[in-house]
Amino acid sequence: MNIAFTYNVRHYDVLKNGKKAEEEAEFDSPKTIRDIKKNLESLGHKVFMVEADKNAYLKFKKLKPKIDLVFNYAEGIYGRDREAQIPAILEMLQIPYTGGSPLSYAIGLNKVKTKEILDYHGILTPKWQVFKTGKEKISKELKFPLLVKPQAEGSSKGIFSRNLVKNKHELRKITREEIKKYKQPALVEEFLPGREFTAAVLGTPPEVLPIIEVKFDELPKGMPKFDHYEAKWLYDNPKFKVDPLVCPAKISKKLEKEIKEAVLKAFEVLGMVDWARFDIRLDRRGRPSILEVNCPSGIMPDPAENSRFPRAARVAGLNFPQLLQAVIDSAQKRYNLK
Repeated sequence: MNIAFTYNVRHYDVLKNGKKAEEEAEFDSPKTIRDIKKNLESLGHKVFMVEADKNAYLKFKKLKPKIDLVFNYAEGIYGRDREAQIPAILEMLQIPYTGGSPLSYAIGLNKVKTKEILDYHGILTPKWQVFKTGKEKISKELKFPLLVKPQAEGSSKGIFSRNLVKNKHELRKITREEIKKYKQPALVEEFLPGREFTAAVLGTPPEVLPIIEVKFDELPKGMPKFDHYEAKWLYDNPKFKVDPLVCPAKISKKLEKEIKEAVLKAFEVLGMVDWARFDIRLDRRGRPSILEVNCPSGIMPDPAENSRFPRAARVAGLNFPQLLQAVIDSAQKRYNLK
């Protein structure tokens, strides 16, 4: 096929350029982008590269007669609904693409809207409250410790280890700082004490790949045990040779069934298609509770990067090119493309 591969690329190293790197946390390194292109080409596809910048619409308009499908790996630029930008452009131009619609991707990036929909459909998610100023009265339903997150950021951006707060003073301080820095409301949710997992969903009809447990045993003493920015980008780094992932997760058949049922239902009600990945944590009763959805999910080809979706795919018997082809096949089936 003739495939347009659309993406956003990172320009700064996480370990060398902390502040600037955090701004591009959702983007991928130039090497990752090059490697994905090579893997698409290894499948026999002709690949057209389209960076998802301000000129993306004109690029796609010019390319439309030449391409069959767009492999959408773009995060978008600017705004709380930025992940909807490329799907909206492609809908306007009537070009088939992988992944969810503009609405589903906008909702997926917005942690609050995601939780509202999950809650409405009876899918467990931690109790939460939205803070727009940081001065709001704290809900009596919330019990400390609490976790503070920006409403619409991905890749653990803005979720640092210090964001796990233990009292009202810490909560006020962190929420105000987050609101000011990220220029958006802060989501405050109960911190669940149980194990943490991530589950990748792939295909049409969708199937759950082997579930991954995320472990935090290698974090420094005293550092909170959850998937914060430091854990994901600093300690889980090839330079440290740490592997926090266990796949397949060592869990009971009952828990595996509960997680799969929850993520497949969430995949449906959020309007996801082709692929997405869900982060899950167990509550005090050992029940799986969905934290958020990742769409599009990060897919770094190098196994040393511990990229979660490719790890689950490998355990399922799919190498990296086969994973890419599975996403393409799913979109082809939805669009009825030959």
